[in-house]
Order: sequence, then structure tokens, then C-alpha cells
Amino acid sequence: MRLLIAGWHGQVARALMEAAPSAADVRSLAVGRPALDLRDPRSIERVLNDAQPNIVINSAAYTAVDKAEVEPERAVSLNVDGARMLARAAARRGVPMIHLSTHYVYDGSKPTPYVEGDDTKPTTVFGQSKLDGERAVMEENARHIILRTSWVFSEFGRNFATRLLGATPAGEPLRIVADQHGNPTYAPHLATAILAIARQVKARGSAMPTGIYHAAGEGSATWAELARELIACATGPAMKNLKVELIASAEYPTRAARPVNSELDCRKLDAVFGLRLPPWQEGAKACVARADSK
Repeated sequence: MRLLIAGWHGQVARALMEAAPSAADVRSLAVGRPALDLRDPRSIERVLNDAQPNIVINSAAYTAVDKAEVEPERAVSLNVDGARMLARAAARRGVPMIHLSTHYVYDGSKPTPYVEGDDTKPTTVFGQSKLDGERAVMEENARHIILRTSWVFSEFGRNFATRLLGATPAGEPLRIVADQHGNPTYAPHLATAILAIARQVKARGSAMPTGIYHAAGEGSATWAELARELIACATGPAMKNLKVELIASAEYPTRAARPVNSELDCRKLDAVFGLRLPPWQEGAKACVARADSK
């Protein structure tokens, strides 16, 4: 199985590149800018011609949720136009595409976990661009898998976990939002699931199950609960001394509104692919252990 992973700096791309080499049946190549620029169709054609993949995984995206509100054209160029061109180029070669999306396609007002058939009502530029990107992929490549995920964290790059684990006690507690809830998803757990899906896509050929699937860590939490779990898993005395103060979203204003409910029901993924991501607490433990070992 030859995988082309679009993007190489993001959490999921990095997790995929760690997981893929340990699999004897997988040859993977992660390519990002400048070699693969989703805004440049010539670069897309060049990379696909060189890599000759039999599955494309699109993890490349504009993910600056707040900045997207003031520079929407950049979000659209990557999340919509770039996704469209990549899907089109893959389709011309008969190559299926696994495309990563987000819980931001929902408005967060539903009181229970979202299922794939629920109405999409994004309230942010980022969310709208990701929804439009999903539609572009589905229009351009009939052999598609759209994976919506939630609250991705890891020891890679800059995200909720790395910011928290890099904090130092300063007397004042960390003020963490406690009235938003979602499925914290450990990037390496998601990467393992993506590789398993890719194997099934290749094995099933033209009979592959296309469509939209939710893929997120099992169980729900608030940001404050995730923070406390990460702190509890830490071994260093500095982390043990961190205190968490629960605050409301209104006390932590952001340019782009965050969904109150980001929970995703992942039963369809289990029913079709036989896959369930591990509980988010296992991801928190693994994340801290790996961060501590660096």
C-alpha cells in the first residue's frame, strides 16, 4: 500500500509518519509546502506523478480558527480549493482519498452527540471552509472517505496539550473553559485508525464504503477535565503543582465562537470498519509519557 499524505507539519500527519513505517505493508510519503502546495495544481500533479500512490490522505488544512475570521480567503484557498484540486487529481488516476474534517461543521447546539446525518450549520469561517471542502472532495472524487474528528491533541507542535504541559506554576491557577464538551482525540490513535481504514479501502477496491464518518476518541470531556487528566498523568513536581480554575466560555472570549457541544457519535465507523478509537484518557496518558521522555 502506497500512501501519499498531504501535509507534514500537522499533528495527524506527524503521527501517520510515525505509525506507517512500523507497518510492513505500508510505504508512505508525507509532502507539504513548498514541494506540495495545494494552491498550485502543477505541484499537485508533479507529486502525484512522482509518488504513484494508491491512496491519498489529505491532512493538510488551514486550521487557524480565529485568524480565519479576518483572512477567509486563505482558509478557502486551502480547505476548499486545495482539497478540490487534490481530490480531482487523485480521481483522474483512479486513486481514493481519505480527507480529514472537523466538528466545526456543526453549530454545537445539539444536546446529544452528533451523528453523520445531522444538519451542518457552521458558525465560523473555518467551519464553513471545512464543510465546503468536504463537498468539494465528494463532488470531485467518487472514491472518498471523509473523517470528521474532534479536539485533536498530542505531544507534537502547538496544541492544547503541549501548551498545558509547557506551563509552569506561577501562583495563579490555569483558567480553563469548563462549559464546552467534546471528544478529546489523541493524534496517534487517530493515525492508527486512518491506516486501518486505508487498508480496508485498498482491500475492498471498487466496493469500498464511501461517505462521511466520525472518528474521535471514545468518551467525552470538557477542556477543564482534559487539563486535569493531563496534569494527573504527569510525573514532574512542577506539573503536579499546577492548579485549574474552571471558567465559562464568556470569560475566555475568542474571535471565532467555539461550539458548546463538539461530541461526535462514532458508531457508524465501528459498524462499517469495525474500528473504535481508544478512550481519550488513554491518549492523555500516552501523550504525557511521550512528552516526559523528550
